[in-house]
Amino acid sequence: MVKPLKLSLLLILLLFPGMAWALETVRVVVLPFEINAREGREYLQENLPEVIASYLKQEGAEIVAVGEKTDTARQTLVTDIPGIRRFGRERNAEQVIWGSLTRVGERISIDAKMVSAVEDTEPMLFFTEGRGVENLSVMVKKLVGDISLRLFKRETVARIEVVGNERIEEDAIKRNIRTREGEALVPGTLSEDLKRVYNMGYFDDIKIKSEDEPQGKAIIFEVKEKPTIRRVRITGNRIFDDTDVSEALSIKRGSILNMYMVKSNIKRIESMYKEKNYHNVKVDYNVLSLEKNQADLEFVVEEGGKVRIKEIKFIGNQAYSESDLKKVMKTSEKGFWSWITSSGELSSENLKQDASLLTSFYHNSGYVDAKVGSPEIVYEGDWIYITIKIDEGSRYKVGDVSARGDLILPEEDLMASLNIRKETYYSREVVRGDVLRLTDIYSDEGYAYADIAPLIQKDDQSLLVNIIYEINQGEQVRFERINISGNTKTRDKVIRRQLTVNEDGLYSGRKLKRSITNLHRLDYFEDVKVNTLKGSGEDKMILDLEVTEKPTGTFSFGGGYSSTENVFIMGSIAQRNLFGRGQTLMLRGELGSQTTRYTLSFTEPWLFDIPLSAGFDLYNWDRDYDTYDRESVGGAVRFGYPVFDYTRAYLSYRFDVSEIEDITEDASRDVKELKGENTTSSVLATLRYDSRDRVFNPTRGGLHEISLEYAGLGGDIGFTKVIGEVGQYFPLFWDTVGRLRGRGGYVTKSSGMLLPDYEKFYLGGIDTIRGYGWRDIALFDEDGAEIGGEKFVQFNAEYIFPLIEKAGMVGVVFYDAGNVYAHSDTVDFGDLRQSVGGGIRWYSPMGPIRIEYGYRLDPIEGDSKGGKWEFAMGSAF
Repeated sequence: MVKPLKLSLLLILLLFPGMAWALETVRVVVLPFEINAREGREYLQENLPEVIASYLKQEGAEIVAVGEKTDTARQTLVTDIPGIRRFGRERNAEQVIWGSLTRVGERISIDAKMVSAVEDTEPMLFFTEGRGVENLSVMVKKLVGDISLRLFKRETVARIEVVGNERIEEDAIKRNIRTREGEALVPGTLSEDLKRVYNMGYFDDIKIKSEDEPQGKAIIFEVKEKPTIRRVRITGNRIFDDTDVSEALSIKRGSILNMYMVKSNIKRIESMYKEKNYHNVKVDYNVLSLEKNQADLEFVVEEGGKVRIKEIKFIGNQAYSESDLKKVMKTSEKGFWSWITSSGELSSENLKQDASLLTSFYHNSGYVDAKVGSPEIVYEGDWIYITIKIDEGSRYKVGDVSARGDLILPEEDLMASLNIRKETYYSREVVRGDVLRLTDIYSDEGYAYADIAPLIQKDDQSLLVNIIYEINQGEQVRFERINISGNTKTRDKVIRRQLTVNEDGLYSGRKLKRSITNLHRLDYFEDVKVNTLKGSGEDKMILDLEVTEKPTGTFSFGGGYSSTENVFIMGSIAQRNLFGRGQTLMLRGELGSQTTRYTLSFTEPWLFDIPLSAGFDLYNWDRDYDTYDRESVGGAVRFGYPVFDYTRAYLSYRFDVSEIEDITEDASRDVKELKGENTTSSVLATLRYDSRDRVFNPTRGGLHEISLEYAGLGGDIGFTKVIGEVGQYFPLFWDTVGRLRGRGGYVTKSSGMLLPDYEKFYLGGIDTIRGYGWRDIALFDEDGAEIGGEKFVQFNAEYIFPLIEKAGMVGVVFYDAGNVYAHSDTVDFGDLRQSVGGGIRWYSPMGPIRIEYGYRLDPIEGDSKGGKWEFAMGSAF
């Protein structure tokens, strides 16, 4: 691609034979100019000739030094033309230039003369003028251009023409050409123009021709455009489909065929394969020329085999074996199950992290001076060999641990909160955690900018590390102002009442984190951004909260399936942030094979602007039980108030009128006694602790609850019911979660009143004991009829692990146990009904979905053997 350019440069000289002399130099001497100006006279007198000489040198002249006593020479020779010629000949110059600059106000004029030092000719006169000193450079350049035309006998460019271009516009080409119509024709500039047009990347060849015209020379740029790519094909690819490869390419259909771009795209394709460990990949290209200056471009891929890690070797490790160190790394050697686990695949990012992980492993195990070198990678055929050099150094134990500086608590109290004192060997990670722990202690007392630095003192003789926590508490900081932005709907007070920090209150890191958690738990916002800025003083802080609201009003119509209800459909209209006040209003209807329910609910979370929640529920509920039907109409009024952290107390009153009908023959006597209308008037008191990080698929936190319901404030239903529940989620290894849950309760009938079967306890189903059907775990009366129990216990243990984390899908393995008992029975943990199983939970766009299978461990007489699938979809749970 370079040959056409060199050839074209040669053509310039061949096509312009009259310019061959331009390669010869002309020796010129420039005398000082006479300056007629009040300001800058000395500066201009010295520098103007230098600037003129510099421009002439760029045009190809050889500048001759003037020599000493130039002022005297100029003054005596300025009107003596023979003397000026003699002055030039003495310095072996061919031409002599001199003149004057005159400034009147803003107007500047330059007069120049040039006389031959070797010929007896009349001086040539030159003149230029302009306004303002800032235009002086332009004026001088024009003057030198006029002088160059006479000095080098150059011709003027009459016109510039571009031929041969079809796709590239002529104006786009001319913008890259410095030669201009009406100016002198300079071969040096023309050769630069050739390079500039070629560097546009659109042409295979460029030629410059000239034609004589009355006004000068016509310059013609004759170009040959590169072909346009009609189609890009990829062949030989199996690992990536054509679409994947095409999206990675910068060359597209309609692009100019540029070999530099082709080679760059070859590297892109190879990089794609190498990221997938196909390090032996080779990519070539073919160009098929077509008519109308078009071409097809084909990338030919030879993928080769996948290269995997054969061996990871360590050099210098003594304290830990290779197997111990490999467990720390993300990178691993190829194993038997590599086709499933992807073991042996090389990721440069993971390998970089491995070096840091190994370093941290040593530093956290007492090897304070340990160094891990950059992994060395060797490719041999289809295998990769990795070598990592390690300098372990000595192992240090924990020595004295102390604190000094600003201590807000006695030193022994601060030291009691540190974990490093419990360690035998020094651990950088434990020390870092202790710094954060101390920082939290100080931040909770308002010291937002407390500086806590661990000073590590090594004793190389005894191999001990003494740690001194240097504490500079700074000033106590108060919140000067809390700014809230982004809430176009939610009122400020709805947000502020969730904050546990307040204006003019002391800074507290713990309270600030809790405030953000409270805002997230509202579920009104997609995002909550927190920014803390320094206020008007060192002891002031400005808290900026920027929220991004999300829709809180919903209209839904859909359905689902559950083991209890089979198919059901539901519809609801809800607003969880009514008028931006945080109130909740919901109208919901549900129609299933067993249940028809309509509910209207309203909740005010902050009645009288205090954290007292209040609300009401109105419902109409038809329920088909195995041996009877129940139709209920009722309502409830409820109140709630926070009593401790994450803990609320609730009190509600419920009034319910139920019609019992369609009683079957095999129903119990208790059920038959309920035939007709039954009225329940009850009060329910509940204490609930809920610290879960989210409602569905929590990863940490607890849900503990105890409730007491008393019925008998009128009506014919009377009982006392107590239910307790303890549940805890806790994170385990590899982003897995454990859950333990226990429930229990009892109910007793009030004297002279009825205890309906539907207020007794049954177990079985997806939310109690899986593997058993809904209400499968029950008691039987003396007639053999199924009845509920007055007592129950229930235990659930779950191990939850991520499947598709971004989609909110997790897997679960569980163990369930529980049973129900009569009032006179003693709870026997040896006769619990048990099941084990597993399943999948997905927080899908349609709502939560659960698919779980429970297997009965100890079926008793009358139980079906094996297990049972549990399925729930939609909002049924």
